[in-house]
Amino acid sequence: MKREVLAAGAAVAAAAALVTGCKSGSGGSSGGSVVGVDYPRSDSDFWNSYIKYVPQFGRQDGLDLKTTNSENDIAKLTANVQALIGQGVKGVALAPQDTAAVAPTLDQLKQKKIPVVTVDTRPDKGDVYMVVRADNRAYGEKACGFLGDTLKGKGKVAMLEGDLASINGRDRTEAFNQCMSQKYPGIKVIGLPTEWKGDVAANKLQTAIAANPDLNGIYMQAGGVFLAPTLNVLKQKGMLVPPGNPKHVTIVSNDGIPEELKAIAAGQIDATVSQPADLYAKYALYYVKAAIDGKKFAPGRTDHDSTIIAPRPGLLEDQLPAPLVTKDGAYAGSLKASDPQLWGNQVK
Repeated sequence: MKREVLAAGAAVAAAAALVTGCKSGSGGSSGGSVVGVDYPRSDSDFWNSYIKYVPQFGRQDGLDLKTTNSENDIAKLTANVQALIGQGVKGVALAPQDTAAVAPTLDQLKQKKIPVVTVDTRPDKGDVYMVVRADNRAYGEKACGFLGDTLKGKGKVAMLEGDLASINGRDRTEAFNQCMSQKYPGIKVIGLPTEWKGDVAANKLQTAIAANPDLNGIYMQAGGVFLAPTLNVLKQKGMLVPPGNPKHVTIVSNDGIPEELKAIAAGQIDATVSQPADLYAKYALYYVKAAIDGKKFAPGRTDHDSTIIAPRPGLLEDQLPAPLVTKDGAYAGSLKASDPQLWGNQVK
């Protein structure tokens, strides 16, 4: 992921043009607070779902939305924020994929007294009003538990890791590895760094299978970018077979997109952790509006089935629920893939 921000200035004009033209498509109310939302990327089914939810909840909250897309590029994020400031936003929601490099941008917003809510990721440094995400360590632990139990503690598992420059990639990777080493020492974990890129994941998975033809498990840290490449590789290798077949590769994913739920029903993958794209959009805007209105929050249970924690002094994080999903819901604590309450079954 790019960390250079020197190119940001050159992109400000283009970003400003994008912001100016987005109001008609944002669905915001012209009479509400002006709020900026930067989308992190549009090459992932998960984030495309989030992008669809934002205008819906913006209308409900009566907000005048200005939206940009940083396309997984920290320089574009910096430029977009500068453009949003120029548009007079009173608060912003960001989803920085590089959680270290975003610090200068957060400092700039703090100086301008513009409150920030980060979605999905927690910045390594810098002040924000609220972090809206799920417990990403729990993602890794749930995936580990399901794979470990299903494989009866034996075998080889490939883990398609997210970008370790992101707190999410680190949390999922560290928690999965720790759980495997402590609870299932008979399973060998093959870590495959991908930087959240599907083509990289496909190439590394092919190499891993060539070296480990007895691979019997995969943990995909992001189904939105890894699902299709993974299934394609397994199909090419003659390994895309249903549960019960001795050659079946047990797969656990993260995201809960509609395609994952369909793949579970079809017996192509076995489980996913449903990351709440709808609630990310809803509560990102909820907390931006609350910040503008001067409301205060404290650690503890919320009225929307989540828990606010303080991961470091002065920082609050609302950890939204993210259930494990299986075909029949028989695994302890899991929901059925057909459950209508899952956002992936509500997308039209």
